[in-house]
Order: sequence, then structure tokens, then C-alpha cells
Amino acid sequence: MNTRTDILLQQVDKKILILDGAMGTMIQRYTLEEEDFRTPELANHPKALKGNNDLLSLSRPKIIRDIHDTYLEAGADIIETNTFSSTSIAQEDYDLSQLAYELNVESARIAREAALSYSEKTPDQPRFVAGAIGPTNRTASISPDVNDPGYRAINFDQLSEAYAEQVRGLLDGGVDILLVETIFDTLNAKAALFAIQEVFEEKGLPLSPEEGGIPIMISGTITDASGRTLSGQTTEAFLISVSHVPLMSIGLNCALGAKELRPYLKVLAENAPFYVSAYPNAGLPNEFGQYDQTAQEMADQVEEFLKDGLINILGGCCGTTPEHIRVIGDVSKKYKPRKLAYTLEEE
Repeated sequence: MNTRTDILLQQVDKKILILDGAMGTMIQRYTLEEEDFRTPELANHPKALKGNNDLLSLSRPKIIRDIHDTYLEAGADIIETNTFSSTSIAQEDYDLSQLAYELNVESARIAREAALSYSEKTPDQPRFVAGAIGPTNRTASISPDVNDPGYRAINFDQLSEAYAEQVRGLLDGGVDILLVETIFDTLNAKAALFAIQEVFEEKGLPLSPEEGGIPIMISGTITDASGRTLSGQTTEAFLISVSHVPLMSIGLNCALGAKELRPYLKVLAENAPFYVSAYPNAGLPNEFGQYDQTAQEMADQVEEFLKDGLINILGGCCGTTPEHIRVIGDVSKKYKPRKLAYTLEEE
């Protein structure tokens, strides 16, 4: 009997899987006010909550479900939970750290219901849920105070504890994949991976997806033309730093558009013993911080990845919409996924 993990691994081996696009971009299309972010329990919460998009999974779950449905309708194989900032650390800004576990469970549940619904509609195209694990708003490697370079706003243990709570919530809500994404500081990511390993051990789950564990995806962020993460690592160094875990995939997202991302994806494709993912922004932001790249323009750039055989999982980050995902998905059907040249065991 095939588990969802078995089916996922079969799918990623035979075709390029399509990840969804931006959640925030879609939320901006709704005219939301402060009250939209408040549940009855938060009616008198002293802090402003508008902009805390993860809260919408509790206060306006239909909006989140509709966004998931729109991406699934556009052809996404994998949708991400609305949990980019659902750690106790990120929620501290709103004095809502106590809601972290609930946010993850509910967001995962909403996404799972949507994925299962579309899997029934398209049995030849099963759909999956990736639990989105963002980097938090603090970094373990860099001081936020230029006058005190040795200072850290967070440490490894604090990060791993917060990530473990998030992972428990995502797993309890029913995700198929854990996606540690938008990594600007690899030490933060290593804390997330440590937390995942701890929670898997708690729950009696094997770490390897081939042995029945929940697949883990990792996605880093190259912040500028230097080709490095914010904490200073090259793409290859980033890969080496996280390769101790049997990942399903490693990739890059955010900060750059598809054209700018290509050389760094090539490094991963040539060196990674895992599948490779990419979900770039819709180009680079204009002077107003908006993303102007059309779906077709983005697809034309992404096609260069596909021609070179660099990719297994492909989607969109900031500025991308269901239309971007639809066009990218159509283009990807013409190409075969990158083949794994070797495995960790052969290293």
C-alpha cells in the first residue's frame, strides 16, 4: 500500500513538480482591515494585528482556503501552509507567541483539506502540502547592533525550541512535507533541522523519507549578486552545511528573479545528492517595491533552467500569482526533471 510519502517520491522522480506561488501577494488582493485579523478571543488584544498574515488561518480561514484552491486550480502539485511566521519567536512582535502551535495545526489542516479535495478531482495528479517553516525575524549568526558585533538577539537553543513547536503543529495538522525556506542564516536552518530530528525521534518517525519519514525540503536565499547568503556562505558552502540530513530536496527562493538565480541553481544541480528546487521572485522589485514581471516573462526565464536540466521542483516566490504558476507549469511539461547523478550512500 502506497503512503502519501511513497506517492510523492514516485511523482518527483518522474516529473517536475510544481510548487505554488506567493501567499502574501494573494492576500494583498483582499481589502483587509484590522478586524479581519482578530478572532473573537483577540477582540481586545492591545497590539495592532493587521499584517500578521498567518493569523488569517484562524480569523479568516476561508480566504486562506480560497488562495490554496486558486493555486491548485492553476496546477500546483504542492501548496505551502500559511505558516511562514508561525513560530513563537516571530509572533512575539504581536504578543501572540502562545498561538504558535495552533496557527500551525490550523494552517496545515486548511491546506490538507484543499490538497485532498483536488487529489480526488485529479487522481492522476496527486496534490501535497508543504509545511512552511520561515527563518524567523532574528539571526543566530549576525549581530543586529553594529556597535556590538558579538551580540546575538537569539541563540541556537531558543531557535530549535521554537522550531520544534512549529514542527509538532505542522505534523499534527497533517502536512506531507516540511519545508525550511528563505534561509538567510544557515545556523537558523541548522536549528530547524535539529528540531525536526528531535520531533521525529519523539514521534518515532525515521529521518529518511525512503524509510517512511516525512520528506524535508530546504530552500536558501542568495541575497545579492555576490552569490552569498546574508550570513556569508556561498551556494556550495550552504549545500555542504545542510547535507548531513537526508533531504528530499535543496534549492533557492526569494531575493532574486529567475534570471539572477540561474548560476547558483547550476551549482546545486552539479553538486547536490538531492532533488533541486527553485521558486524565484517575479523578477526584481521596481522602485516602489512592486514586482512587474509577467507570467510569460518569468516562464521564459525559467525555461532556461529546464533546458539545462537543473530542476525537479519549481514554483514562485514574491510577486507570483496563480497565473505565473499556470504558465510555469505548462512550460515545465515539455521537459524532464533533473536526474540524481549519485546518492549520499555513494559519496
